[in-house]
Formats: sequence, structure tokens, C-alpha cells
Amino acid sequence: MRQTFDETTDPSFGAKHLPLLRAEMAKQGLDGFLVPHEDEHQNEYLPDANERLAWVSGFTGSAGAGVVLKDRAAVFVDGRYTVQAKAQTDEALFERVPLNGQVAWLEGVPSGSVIGYDPRLHSPDALAALRAAVEKAGASLKAVDANPLDLAWGAARPAQPQAPVVPHEDRYSGEAAASKRARIGKAIAARGADAALLTAPASLAWLFNIRGGDVIRTPLPLGQAVVRADGSASVFLDPAKVTNALPAWLGDAVTLEAPERLPDALDALSGQKVLIDPAQSSAWYFDRLEAAGATVVRGMDPCALPRAQKNAVEIEGSRQAHIRDGAALTRFLHWVDTVAQATLPDERAVVEALEGFREATGMLKDLSFDTIAGVGPNGALPHYKPVGAKIRPMEKGSLLLVDGGGQYLDGTTDVTRTMAIGEGTDDQRRMFTLVLKAHIAMAVIRFPVGTTGHQLDAVARQPLWNTGFDYDHGTGHGVGSYLGVHEGPQRIAAYANTQPLLTGMILSNEPGYYREGGWGIRIETLQVVTEPTPIPGGERPMHGFEQLTLAPLDRRLIAVDMLTADERAYVDAYHAEVLAKVGPLLADGVQRDDAALAWLKTQTAPLKRP
Repeated sequence: MRQTFDETTDPSFGAKHLPLLRAEMAKQGLDGFLVPHEDEHQNEYLPDANERLAWVSGFTGSAGAGVVLKDRAAVFVDGRYTVQAKAQTDEALFERVPLNGQVAWLEGVPSGSVIGYDPRLHSPDALAALRAAVEKAGASLKAVDANPLDLAWGAARPAQPQAPVVPHEDRYSGEAAASKRARIGKAIAARGADAALLTAPASLAWLFNIRGGDVIRTPLPLGQAVVRADGSASVFLDPAKVTNALPAWLGDAVTLEAPERLPDALDALSGQKVLIDPAQSSAWYFDRLEAAGATVVRGMDPCALPRAQKNAVEIEGSRQAHIRDGAALTRFLHWVDTVAQATLPDERAVVEALEGFREATGMLKDLSFDTIAGVGPNGALPHYKPVGAKIRPMEKGSLLLVDGGGQYLDGTTDVTRTMAIGEGTDDQRRMFTLVLKAHIAMAVIRFPVGTTGHQLDAVARQPLWNTGFDYDHGTGHGVGSYLGVHEGPQRIAAYANTQPLLTGMILSNEPGYYREGGWGIRIETLQVVTEPTPIPGGERPMHGFEQLTLAPLDRRLIAVDMLTADERAYVDAYHAEVLAKVGPLLADGVQRDDAALAWLKTQTAPLKRP
């Protein structure tokens, strides 16, 4: 039976699969083996065939790593997944270590040991730190030709996905693929290169205006491309995924090749300068190019910044997607405030309700990630998902945190709302309002050209810091256009990032507060960076943010007396915009809902002054 993976995997995976992996390691003379979460494409979300860490350990989170030695093993996870890792892995078999502790753990492996790794699964940047740690221990890293985990998995391993690759029309992309290829070709030449090797599926999707379905929740086609400075290209895709319309869509300047042809294509770059991203592409590509006699030019994927800076068509598409999504959200929030408050359904039923309202738009292609819905203590886990025995029913006096999004042809959405179950306590209102103040601070900030998200992060945290609180995740991540809900290189976070925020970049704004064992609060909207414009009386033009997400806030949780006059004005203006843009969809069409519209009018009324 072939294996599939979801959050219901359990600690028995380790007992079943560790011996199989260790047997294959022994055949190759390995004392250990590195098991990253990432796959050959450095994806965050993986097809089942590439869930190697889940297969060996049971852990299914989207960020993590593993190391298996002869007599020890460890799983490394970040703070989002600490509880999940405890539930899914056997502590008798796996040490559970924070993700940032992986290097220190490797520094303690036995001297003289040989630790294997699959060069197809590690970027050179990530591998360098791991190699240094292993060598500090007096051990060594060894690249393997045949992944011992894949051999151990054997016939039970799922097949690689073969979802059709289809055109993404210019009315959604805003720029023809030929124009993009010409731009990228010039960028390649400007870097002094003859060609670029693209291995990030999002870059293939963006550059060639194509979409696929190889990765859950993200319309990505898995493949690679060689793009030359003249704008011509070769795209390497499984022939089973090539639809009849694709060759004509790509045009005469783009050739389609089977993946088996890629090694020969890299060898043919001998004597040429090839641009490749050491943070996005695996070490195998670097090794192959250098062995072929090509000159490797290390640099950012040339599609990364153009993809992140949405054009006018993409921004307008995102606006429309968010209005449509906002109507679905409003219908859901009305359901929570009426039906759910009376019946107190469990978290799974809450998730199904929200997904049903999104499907009712008639335009949902997929969710943008698995919906998060946490009641009470579960809401204090930022990336909790309601599965198995962890599911809780709604409880009076607690909070419900719901984080979800949709994939539409014209845009990708991601929004979090926190709702009171009952009326909410004074303590809950205080903390919600502090998070709201943090959210407003980021929504209204103006900033000069060249400012990074790292520089802005403290602006959102200040209202919480001033009262002795904080949250242990970033304030904002980039979002794609009918692509990944997590997109770089832009982000707003406490850890350093040198990428300035540029006009057209879409980012989330999601401060929060999480009381372990109690409840969680997060308010998230998406916003787009606006062009720098003058401020009356100022000297320099400043960027700002335009809010894209349109969904009302739970006014029962707003302590109005804690807000300044400007903050109250912001909430009132935001709610007025929600009513003006979402209201018409609830009044007519496929999402008509008279009861939800009447409720929305009440929810978006001006706040009462203290």
C-alpha cells in the first residue's frame, strides 16, 4: 500500500522505519544520515512522495529537519511545531530539539563518523553550516548517489505527482511570458552570465505564466528551466504533465524537455557562466555545473524580485479576490456569531464551515494552506490544526482563532480573525486591543525608500512591548499572486533581512498574543506596498500600505477606551470600507446573504466613544 501523509501520522512511524533506514545506511558505510524537510525543489509544502522526514519520524510540520545515527536520532522543529512534534514522534527514539539547535547537536556526533547527505535536498548555504558543525566534531559529510531513505521506503513510496501544467492567462498575470523572458534575459546578462538555472517552482510558474498542481495548496509545477541571456529557454517537465495547449502557449523560443535530459543540458553549459541561487537550488546543481566546466555565478534567482513586485493587473486581481473572499469571511463570521454561538461546534466543524463559504464563491481553486482553527488553549499554538484527539469544541468564555486563505486565479488570500465565544472578559479585551493597536501601527506606517521589513518589525511590537508582552513569530510574510502564501524575499520580522520593501510587494500584517494553556489572539490582513508619495509639509516621499483584506473585527473584544482618537478613526474607516466593498456581494449574486449583510452593517458601525 502506498503511503500518504497528514497530521494523523503517529509515533509508530519511527519504530517501523528507523531500522529500515539504518540497514540501508550500513550498506553504504554510513554512520549517520541527514534528513531535511525540504525536497529537491526546496519546497515548504511537499507532495507525499517527498515527505521523507514524515516517513522516518511521523512529524508532518512544514519546517524541520532530522538526523539519524546508528544509535541516536533527533528531530529539529521551530517553535510553531513543538507541541505537534511531541504528539507525532516517539521520544524514546527521537530527541526533540529546537530547529536552531541543529548545528550544536551535530557538533556532538562521534569523532570519525561518516554522515551521509543527499546533495539534491540541501542548498549550498544550508549545507555549509551543517558541514562546519560535523567537521568540528571530527566527523565528515559524504554525498550519496542513492538516498538510503528512498531505498528503505521502497515500493510503499508514493509516485511523484503528475498534475497537468496549464497556461495562466495574461489577464491574470498582467504581462506576457515573452516580455518576462526578455526582462529576465537582460537581468542575466547584467550579472555577467550567459544563462540562469531556475529550480524554484514558483519561478517557473511566474516566468512562463503557467500553473500546476504538484504541491498541496499551491498551484506549482515541479520542474527546472535553463534561461539564456537572449530570453530563450528550455523547460524540463515530466511529459505526463504537458497538456496539449502548453507548447503553443510557451512559444517557439521555449523548448520542452523531459527531466532525464537535465543532466546533459547542464553538461552542455561547459565554458559558460551560469547564474544560480545558492539559497534556492540544491548543492547537486552546483556540483554538476562545476564538474561540467561551467563557471557558477552565485546570486539571487533573477525571478524572485520581479515576482514579488506585483504589477497593476496583479494588484487589482488581488483586490477583487479579497473582496470576494471577504464576503465569504463575513458569511462565516456571521455564522460563528449566531449558529456556532448557540450550538458550540468543534474546531473541525468550524474549519468545514469556513471552507464551505469559500467554495460557495464558485471561484475557489484551492485553499492557500490548511485552515487553522483553535479554541482556547489550542488557539495559543500559532500553527495548530484541528485533527485527531486534539480537537476541542467551542467553549463559552473562551476565544476562537481562525486563520485561513484561498487560492483564486486572480489572487491568493490569507486572513486571521479572533472571536469571542460569549461576550469576552476584560482580560481578553485588553489583550485583543493591544494586538489591535500593534496591527494598526503597521497598517498606517509610512517609511522611506530602502526600508526593510526588519526595520519595521519593532513598530508593530511596541504596544505589546510597552506593556510587557511579545509574540514569537514574524509580523509579516510575503504572499504570491495565485502562487505561494509564503513568498520571499520580503518579510517583516525581528531577525535580520536586508531586502528593502518595494512598491507592489504584498505582505501580511499579523501581530499576536498567545497565553499558554489559555487562548490565542492574532489579527492578520494582507497589504500591498504603495508607491512613495509626498506627505504634506514633509521633505521625502514615503511608501505606505494599502489594506487588501476586508473582514470585520470582533467589536466585542475592542476596549475602545484603550484606543487613541487616530486608532478609533482607523477602525471606523476600515469597517466602512469593508461594508462598502463587501456589502454589494452579500446583497446580490452567488453570495447573497441578507442576514449576513444586516449583521455586517451592525458590526461595521462606528465605535462608540468612551
